[in-house]
Amino acid sequence: MRPYHQILILECGEPLVEIPLELFAVESPHPYAKLGAIYGDYSPYYLRQSVVNNLIQAQSYLESLRPHWRMQIFDGYRPVAVQQFMVDYSFATAIQERGWVEAELTPQQRQEIWQAVYEIWAVPSLDKKTPPPHSTGAAVDVTLVDDRGRVVDMGSPIDELSERSHPDYYAHNEQPAAQQYHTHRQLLCDVMLKAGFQRNPKEWWHFCYGDQMWAWLSNQPTAMYGRVI
Repeated sequence: MRPYHQILILECGEPLVEIPLELFAVESPHPYAKLGAIYGDYSPYYLRQSVVNNLIQAQSYLESLRPHWRMQIFDGYRPVAVQQFMVDYSFATAIQERGWVEAELTPQQRQEIWQAVYEIWAVPSLDKKTPPPHSTGAAVDVTLVDDRGRVVDMGSPIDELSERSHPDYYAHNEQPAAQQYHTHRQLLCDVMLKAGFQRNPKEWWHFCYGDQMWAWLSNQPTAMYGRVI
């Protein structure tokens, strides 16, 4: 199967619109803005109109299964400049976590870190044919908040650079806590897929509708959304 970024984009011109945040939970201040990322004309709480409509449907499905639970919107629209900022931040953080110094990295160490970073982060490409998914306004990172307002434990935080980020990481682990993590991940996935989204095969939190990854996972010949700016 060809890579998702080779899918042809036939831009439909649908506008970015603000997510009605009163229907959802959010982390405030926004995690990336708190680090210094600059979003420009649109906040991270914008998505394409149809994507927002589907997200509202997913929230409704969630509430029908778990009354008073909400989806927490972690990140929506993300310009390429913010993608680059977060790629650089993740690279620097990974070096620090390993106790290494960037100026002293061997080629093998540098390659190891970049490989880990690009397992989670899309390349911040400016090529209109290969936009990072979030730059299209068609991808959204979400998690769950329970009926007491607590963020549900999914077994790993959003953006973690490890195999724990893979959606089915806990599927075959018989430990009670692991099974609960998997159940929560599946609940999130079920309501999002029912609303028309597809899930990133490597990230339990990343869902998309209408972009290249969505087309690739849906066996669609073309994508509807390209880079917004």
